[in-house]
Amino acid sequence: MPPFETLLAFFAATALFAYMPGPALLYTAAQTIARGRRAGFLAALGIHMGCYVHVFAAALGLSAIFSVVPSLYFALKLIGGAYLIFLGVQMIRARAESGAIPNLTQKSGRRAMVDSFLVEVLNPKVAVFFIAFLPQFVSPEAALPVWAQFLILGTIVNFAFTSADIVTVLFASEVKKRFTRQSRMQAVTRWAGGSLLVGLGLKLATDRS
Repeated sequence: MPPFETLLAFFAATALFAYMPGPALLYTAAQTIARGRRAGFLAALGIHMGCYVHVFAAALGLSAIFSVVPSLYFALKLIGGAYLIFLGVQMIRARAESGAIPNLTQKSGRRAMVDSFLVEVLNPKVAVFFIAFLPQFVSPEAALPVWAQFLILGTIVNFAFTSADIVTVLFASEVKKRFTRQSRMQAVTRWAGGSLLVGLGLKLATDRS
């Protein structure tokens, strides 16, 4: 593996990127605020699983395709943004039974996880991040092959990002508790979560970077 100084810089940069407020944390917060703590944890799990797609793609060099075929990057970005907007609109239009936001059933829980998995996979910026970030800490002279270093470092990054998602879920669930003590605020939390998803979808689809 790379020298200790390089690994130290890697862990510092990973922690900075993981806990810096961004679309992934906002997405997890939106799911938690609108649907509850369990949905937030399932969303975090879905993102974690989806991230491995990008980790393996980076290890195999597939993410570099985006730099060669810009139209593919653009198309995937539009699809991912549209899907986020769709999820946000669905969340806003949802009707809680008996005047309360229902807890997720097993079926809807799986759906939250699947949605989050797809959102992560369809975000080309994650692929670009891994192909740009990980090579800075990979050493061709190391005993391990480059692809194995990509997998190890990518897995560490993924767990760091997931830890930030979990912290976000815990914080957002406490905020939700305060708001949902009043029945009027239940619709507000649903609208807030849905609006965040729509906003993230628009940003992802229209961002030129």
